Amino acid sequence: MSSVRDWLVLLHTNGLGVAGFHKLLCAFKQPEKILVSNGSKISGLGFSQEVITAIKQPDLDAVQADIKWLESSENHHIITLFDSKYPLQLKTISHPPPVLFVRGDPDYLSQPQLAMVGSRNPTASGKRTASDFAKYLSNSGITITSGLAHGIDGASHQGALQGIAGTVALVAHGLDIVYPAAHRALAEEISRHGAVVSEVPIGTEPHRSLFPRRNRIISGLSLGTLVVEAALKSGSLITAKHALEQSREVFAIPGSIHNPLSRGCHQLIRQGAKLVETAEDIIEELLPHLPTQITPTAETLNIEKNELTLDPDHQKLLKCLQYEAIAIDELVDHSGFSAAEVASMLLIMELEGQVVNEGGRYTRVK
Repeated sequence: MSSVRDWLVLLHTNGLGVAGFHKLLCAFKQPEKILVSNGSKISGLGFSQEVITAIKQPDLDAVQADIKWLESSENHHIITLFDSKYPLQLKTISHPPPVLFVRGDPDYLSQPQLAMVGSRNPTASGKRTASDFAKYLSNSGITITSGLAHGIDGASHQGALQGIAGTVALVAHGLDIVYPAAHRALAEEISRHGAVVSEVPIGTEPHRSLFPRRNRIISGLSLGTLVVEAALKSGSLITAKHALEQSREVFAIPGSIHNPLSRGCHQLIRQGAKLVETAEDIIEELLPHLPTQITPTAETLNIEKNELTLDPDHQKLLKCLQYEAIAIDELVDHSGFSAAEVASMLLIMELEGQVVNEGGRYTRVK
């Protein structure tokens, strides 16, 4: 039986890649047999002499760095494709990562998961929606999986941490690094109530080429992918594309026709993604795939119920916002209130978290 070290030697082999790793596994069955084989058999599979030399002369310092990281904490794990803890859902995708580095509890990787992705620069309403959906779904027993990026990713992780099912963060760098650095505290909390995961070795810096690879794992671990806000050219749409290729469900939340960040979601819906208005829309679709039945509660994510706590004038003004950024003078025209009255009510609603001021234009967030 091959050791973790054998897997790491192949992982660090320059020029091999994930597809090459799988080709060798298919032929030799175990990494140990690859490492002790003669070069002619590997050559016969179409590999170059450079790759063969790299296999026979491994970068032992890099391998040792991975082993040192593994042994430095009981919270650190290296899971290989043949490990019993390797998530079965991920094994079903084309060329699953041969090795996973995990900081946290690897059992979260085998929980029923929903991927949540979206813009790195979302609206206030989009962030609130992501957080609310993630919290609700987590409390329904669905682990939320995302990419630890700014914006919708971060909001999804934070919302999920308020629930019971935790969250999984896939990153595009070694687990000795936190990127973005502003999410260091969030990454630490995820490692305590979920797992931070990477397919690349310790010491690997973030690189543009690694993010699309990371996205295929986000969708591959999950029963479905929910896109909250996304522009037409967005990494979130790449994750949705991977989900479709992996025969996973794709969900999208519609938005204002005036919001550029709604266009990616609208395109997905036109292409067949399921339009989502409440968390129950997702649960109903995923229910047949869940290992235990989840019974939706009466609560939904139609945040309009919060208006019951406002007096009638505040309710009227809040309805004028309709989740789109709008200036005070426009609110005066729409509501019939004076500028002073509008300004006073907006201040109160901003303090209560009902609206947010974005450069002098107000957006409803709940």
